[in-house]
Amino acid sequence: MSIAIDIAGVSHTYQKGQQSLPVLNDLNISIPAGKFTAVVGPSGCGKSTLTRLVAGLMFPDQGTVSLGGEPVKSPRSTVGMAFQNPVLLEWRTIIQNVVLPLEIIKSDMTYNNRLKHAAKLLELVGLKGFEHKRPSELSGGMRQRASLCRSIVHDPDVLIMDEPFGALDAFTREDLWQLMRDLRQKQSFTGLLITHDLRESVFLADQVIVLSSRPATTQFVLDVDLPEDRKIDSLYTPKAVEMLATLREQIEIAQGRNSDTEAA
Repeated sequence: MSIAIDIAGVSHTYQKGQQSLPVLNDLNISIPAGKFTAVVGPSGCGKSTLTRLVAGLMFPDQGTVSLGGEPVKSPRSTVGMAFQNPVLLEWRTIIQNVVLPLEIIKSDMTYNNRLKHAAKLLELVGLKGFEHKRPSELSGGMRQRASLCRSIVHDPDVLIMDEPFGALDAFTREDLWQLMRDLRQKQSFTGLLITHDLRESVFLADQVIVLSSRPATTQFVLDVDLPEDRKIDSLYTPKAVEMLATLREQIEIAQGRNSDTEAA
C-alpha cells in the first residue's frame, strides 16, 4: 500500500529572540493512502504544528514531510483543511463559502458546475435548503458541516483536521463523527485528525498515534480494530473500552513525563 503522508525524522523549534522552544523531536509517522490517522497527546506538545508542516504552511528544521512521495515545499491544492472554528465568510452565503476553493483551484470549472457540485455536497451533509443562508443564520453544528463541505469540495487527496469538532456539544459532535464516517466512504481521501477526544480518535481513525510531551516524538501507536461502518455503540464494546483505556494510560504517561521535566 502506498504511503500518502510520510513524516520522517522531523524536528522543529520555535525561535523568539534569544528564546527557543523545541516542539517536535525526531518525529516519524507514515499514513497509507486512503487511511485515517488520529494524533493525540498532551496539550501543547506540538499537534497543531504538525498540521502546519503537513499543509506546507511552515517547514521543519530537520527531517522531511512528504505527500505522495514528494517533499512538501509549499501549500498544495491537493490538500483540504478543516479547523475547530468554521471560519466562514459572513458576506457570502453558505454555498458561496463552499465553492470558494473551486474558484481558486479549479478556475476552469464553470460557475454553474461549481454550484451544482457544492449543492450535492451540502445535500449529502443535510444542508439542502440552507444553501443561500448566511453563516450567522445557522447553528454551530450546521456551520461546521458547511466547513467540512468546503474542505473537500475540490476532491483533495489529503484532508487535515485540527480539532474540527472540539467546540461543539457532545450530541452534535457524535452526529458529525458519523457524518465524517459516511463522507469517507463516499469520497476517497487520506485523513490526518488532531484531537483531544480519545473516543473521537477511536471512532474515526484506522490508527491512533500518541505523542509524548514536548518536544514531541511518537510514543505509542494503536491500530483500531473496529469495523469500517462502526456505530456510536461500537465505542461501548469491550474491545473499544480496552483501546480507550490503553490510550488514556499512554496520555497519563506522557503527562507524567511533562510534569517531571517541569519539576526538574
